[in-house]
Amino acid sequence: MFDIHSHILPGIDDGAKDLAESLALLEIAQNDGITHMVATPHIHLGRFNNTITGINNDITALKSAAEDNGIFINLAVAAEIRLDVELMGLVLSNKLPFIGKVDNFNYMLLELPHSNVPQGFDKLITWLANKNIKVVIPHPERNRDIQSNPFYIQRLNQLGCEFQLTASSIEGAWGEAAKKISFNMLESNIVKYIATDAHSVKRRPPILSKAREIVSELIGSSKANEIFRKNPESLTKSLFNEK
Repeated sequence: MFDIHSHILPGIDDGAKDLAESLALLEIAQNDGITHMVATPHIHLGRFNNTITGINNDITALKSAAEDNGIFINLAVAAEIRLDVELMGLVLSNKLPFIGKVDNFNYMLLELPHSNVPQGFDKLITWLANKNIKVVIPHPERNRDIQSNPFYIQRLNQLGCEFQLTASSIEGAWGEAAKKISFNMLESNIVKYIATDAHSVKRRPPILSKAREIVSELIGSSKANEIFRKNPESLTKSLFNEK
């Protein structure tokens, strides 16, 4: 399985607090059957001011430590980028890492605020599309505005966004509203990816197998294989330098 959203780099956001926890998270993922993992630290100006150079250095160090500790997951790096007006400047100055490149389009993991869908979101997404940037929305099922008004999912879908659900939402860990939206989106065939959004060993470990079982029962094993393997593999091929 491929996990395209995780916070496994040590000490740079609200994810793994140190290298020991990073390695523990990787061991859990490897034991769960995850073969490829993308570290996606937050880029949230004013809170997590991570840069391409910094996260590239961090993933190089983590790869080396993982190999030294007998962990052989394929690792790559991108970022979870907060939707913000200052995002446009970062795009224009080529300061943002992308989650993948497919058919000459760069793909951005674009995080909505947890509490709301900001005004003007549609204009920003359209602006990104005009820059050959397509958007993957992580964990839409956990956004409070979306939970209150499913119209936002329809609008984001119309704008060409792709959706990545959180594995633990499907298990019910984020409440009934998030679980219900996840199931509705899966049954509507608009979910391209499911990822762990792993942050810590206890609170949110990198486990996909439980969610995959649930999804297989809900919409079939073939569709589950697309969501957990084929789609994320296609999206991140450029990150892992696979032909």
